[in-house]
Amino acid sequence: MSDNDQWWFCLKHQAVERTDACANAERLGPYGSREEAENALASAAQRTEAWDNDPRWNDD
Repeated sequence: MSDNDQWWFCLKHQAVERTDACANAERLGPYGSREEAENALASAAQRTEAWDNDPRWNDD
């Protein structure tokens, strides 16, 4: 994936952006399409839910 093909979701601005924008610490990605970046928060929530319920990571 080249830099021109990368999309990011900016947490500061709550918006999708291209590579030359906000600092990496303030965004999620890279994603291969604008649509993937638009769904970044939902994807992150799904992964977090899966990890929270994964018995391999349950140390209770």
